[in-house]
Amino acid sequence: MIDTPAGFAAFARSLAETARAETLSVAAGARIENKAEGGAFDPVTEADKAAELAMRRLIEREYPDHGIDGEEFEPRPAKGRWSWSLDPIDGTRAFVCGLPGWTTLIALLDEGEPVLGVIDAPRIGEIYLGHGEFATLLTASGEHEIAVSGCARLAEARLSTTDPFLFEGAEREGFERLRRAGLLTRYGWDGYAYARLAAGSLDLVVESGLKPHDYQALVPLIRAAGGAVADWNGGTKFVEGRIIAAASQALLEEAVGLLA
Repeated sequence: MIDTPAGFAAFARSLAETARAETLSVAAGARIENKAEGGAFDPVTEADKAAELAMRRLIEREYPDHGIDGEEFEPRPAKGRWSWSLDPIDGTRAFVCGLPGWTTLIALLDEGEPVLGVIDAPRIGEIYLGHGEFATLLTASGEHEIAVSGCARLAEARLSTTDPFLFEGAEREGFERLRRAGLLTRYGWDGYAYARLAAGSLDLVVESGLKPHDYQALVPLIRAAGGAVADWNGGTKFVEGRIIAAASQALLEEAVGLLA
């Protein structure tokens, strides 16, 4: 059983809980550094680093052959089929502003393909986990199976993206077509938007410029909840960082048509 995504589900939860202990302990006074150059701002805090190191130590202890690829430190190659993708704080800008929507993203990869995803929202007290056809939400009140809304028409869709000003040129024009066609649009939720899509309260999330640790956790979670994930061309070239996550295949295809 351990050699299946389901066999690693409990361990993935323990990784999220380990990271949560680190991020919540330093959230109030986290020191901010800027990783970007040339006047841009890409924040990282001591909490990002402490959480990733804590997860790395746990993986190295329990599964020394597994690979690790995190946002803050150099990757460790796998000695077999399994590896982990770690984003200790997705939404660091929200984190440093004291907003609750930041998350920890954890994915298990099988020969490079994400097969299990965790989105943990520590401040909100929610852990979303998905693999295969099983998707669940864990809160203080217990564990609940989740599913996407099934929304099939853009005119009825609740859309989200982190920041519309991150789109430029043709991307911005495509997103504006999508926004005008949708029912409503919410901004600023980073990885948490994908969690709420999996739980059925959002219908469509569109992003550009994502790195693997930004999207690898959401792919298996949303698919497990019954949704669809593709790039802006409707394919699976996620390495370009353009992601569409939708509550149905029909909605995804309608979005692809407008973005293109």
